[in-house]
Amino acid sequence: MQTNDYQPLDRYRQLAEKSPDFISRHTPGDLVFIDVNPAVEKILGYRSDEIIGRSANELFHPKDVGSWKNGTSNVTYSEGVYTSTYRLRHKNGDYIWLETTSRTIRDPETGELEEIICVSRDVSERIQADRTLSRLAQVVEATSDLVLFCNANYQVVYLNESAIRTLNIDKGRFPTLHLDELFSRDNNSRLLQEIFPQALETGEWRGELPLEPGSIEDRIASVHQIIAHRNEEQELRYFSIIGRDITEQRRAEAEALQYQLNMAHISRLMSLGEMASGLAHEINQPLGAILNYSRGTLRRIQEGTIKDFDKVCESLQLISRQAIRAADIIKRLRGFVKKTEYQRMDFSINETCLEIAQFMGQEARNEGIRFDFQLDPAEPVIYADKVQIEQVILNLLRNAIEAFDGSRDNGEKTITIATRMDAEQLLVEVEDNASGITADQMSNLFEPYFTSKSAGLGMGLSISRTIIEAHRGKLWAESDGRTGSTFKISLPKETLHP
Repeated sequence: MQTNDYQPLDRYRQLAEKSPDFISRHTPGDLVFIDVNPAVEKILGYRSDEIIGRSANELFHPKDVGSWKNGTSNVTYSEGVYTSTYRLRHKNGDYIWLETTSRTIRDPETGELEEIICVSRDVSERIQADRTLSRLAQVVEATSDLVLFCNANYQVVYLNESAIRTLNIDKGRFPTLHLDELFSRDNNSRLLQEIFPQALETGEWRGELPLEPGSIEDRIASVHQIIAHRNEEQELRYFSIIGRDITEQRRAEAEALQYQLNMAHISRLMSLGEMASGLAHEINQPLGAILNYSRGTLRRIQEGTIKDFDKVCESLQLISRQAIRAADIIKRLRGFVKKTEYQRMDFSINETCLEIAQFMGQEARNEGIRFDFQLDPAEPVIYADKVQIEQVILNLLRNAIEAFDGSRDNGEKTITIATRMDAEQLLVEVEDNASGITADQMSNLFEPYFTSKSAGLGMGLSISRTIIEAHRGKLWAESDGRTGSTFKISLPKETLHP
């Protein structure tokens, strides 16, 4: 019978030599390397003969020296086995993070410590990932954005400090806080039926969705981004919900809107002051007619030339018609100068252009100017602040009328008012055939206080552009500097009534 000299110890040595983990034996105290397996070269860059006889203490990172002895948080102990995480210097000078499991070997009779056996693995990537996550967590906690995590069951499992503070959420609610408690019923339905499915399909959703928990007090917040996170099997792990406290933004917008309303009101009052002569003439016409009809009818009654009651009724009807006309003029004036709040409504842009042109009619006639209307036959209806849009059109018509001052004395003076609607926008154009706008004037045309008028304040066009931009539109001018100019208003699709 043949004897097999291959002993179990040889098997253990072969296993150690093939292991990808770094296995080493050390003397107690100074931790001198007694023996190492070949994995040392892959992990630390040293050959066995280069490291055996050296103390591990020479390779420790200065902050990790003596970590075993001092019992730091990087070292744990259980049933005679130590597990520690620390840095050793690679042969190239870099430090490598190792996680080492160590066992002490003692003399069975005396109990004296003889050596320490260590099994180590490179955990640099894991440590780096943990530190990255830690830094990200610190950023999430420090950011002013509201950050929430919710699981696939729509339970809120995390809120950062900004979210807790803004939404006034009790931290003790986290295990039981459900997402539908943070939104209105309609917005929660939109979240579940539209937004989450889109985030699952494309990875994220961007937009604006108000946060309205019952706990919120004097703050305004909304969600702006939702990210879907999946595992390796592409199953949903959780949603990141990112929002903002927009209280100050809304307050600033309200203040800017109020300033805009005040400036528009001042502009209307200034416009009326400049139009005083024409308005007085326009009001005087129906009042004069009423006076003439009244005096004529009274005189004929006194002279006895009116004996038929129907004639008196006819005169009274004429008087009533002129009174209504005067009342309409006063009504338009009162509506125009009235200080109003910002209020969007549906209205016909064609009718608005006709009304403002009628309002400016006397001033145009005094200058011999004719209005030419090229209005969209589809009768566009827009959703906007009617008073402010009227103000813009009035400003443009007044500028067009004043553009003829000193020009085209021998020729037809025409102002064309046009509206045109397509699938994307509404265009309103006011075109004159006066002398045009010079290049120098064009560069400063919409700047506050810039004016080419001797008595103008230069606020009309600046206010007009502000109003149109507040409606997410554009206002600009085009001119060749010689034969006229055109002011164009573009309002986006969302202002068009469906």
